[in-house]
Amino acid sequence: MGVLSRFRDIMAANVNALLDKAENPQKMIDQYLRDLEGDLAKVKAETASMMAEEKAAKRDLDECNEEIGKMADYAKRAVAAGNDNEAKQFLQKKSELSGRQETLQKKYDIAVSNSAQMREMHDKLESDIASLKGRRETLKAKAQIAETQAKMNKMGSGSGQAGATMAAFDRMEDKINKMLDEQDAMEELNKGQTDSTEELMKKYDRESKESDVDAELAALKAEMGL
Repeated sequence: MGVLSRFRDIMAANVNALLDKAENPQKMIDQYLRDLEGDLAKVKAETASMMAEEKAAKRDLDECNEEIGKMADYAKRAVAAGNDNEAKQFLQKKSELSGRQETLQKKYDIAVSNSAQMREMHDKLESDIASLKGRRETLKAKAQIAETQAKMNKMGSGSGQAGATMAAFDRMEDKINKMLDEQDAMEELNKGQTDSTEELMKKYDRESKESDVDAELAALKAEMGL
């Protein structure tokens, strides 16, 4: 009867309302589930016992009512046969059985009430357990979503850092390209200057050669008397 004494507490419990007030609903759910599953195991055992008591009480009551009916029938038959003393014996037995019938009826009514309460507790606990398991799955799903979101945020932060690093590389590349361009320009300038000097040298070399040829030609003409 220990479980029955907790009938009001179990039936009045609102697990969803309690969870809404909990600081850590997921941890609280696990604790409630352990408690409720422990209660359910006890309630199942008690319910089976109460149902057995109800059946036994019903059987005893039915047998008593059947005996009362028999005594009433025998009393009528004895009266019909003119045996009043025997009829009184049957009626006396019927009276005794009627007293027992009252006791058996009360016992049966209590067994029915107890059995009904146990079944009600059993159904309530099963409903609460199913509700808690559903809430637990919902919380787990939300936790996974939050974890995934945190990872995505972290990746997004890392992506931003990578973007900054790439921008720095781009700036460095631009600087290097600028330096290379400047070197190419200087080389081009130096090359132009060198080419100009060489052209001038070639020009004067040509003029010198032409002068030498002209001088040699004049000498040749003088020698020939021309």
